[in-house]
Amino acid sequence: MDFSIWQVAIVLVIALLVFGPKRLPELGSSLGRGMREFKESITGKGGDDEKAEQAKLEMSASQPQPEPGSEPVEGEVVENRT
Repeated sequence: MDFSIWQVAIVLVIALLVFGPKRLPELGSSLGRGMREFKESITGKGGDDEKAEQAKLEMSASQPQPEPGSEPVEGEVVENRT
């Protein structure tokens, strides 16, 4: 099946009109992520190692980061249970 540049342009304009300029990049990245996950599940690549690495990155991103220029604090965490 051969697509011309005009056919691709028409599809992109219709998608822009339907979804809007703000949501279109989100849909593109979501589609790409879904296709990548589907391909990895079919080929069996990208197993637990990548998922563990991604989970570790998400955990570190959710933790509060120190302000730039601040000095590290050493010590022991003590919970006050009264």
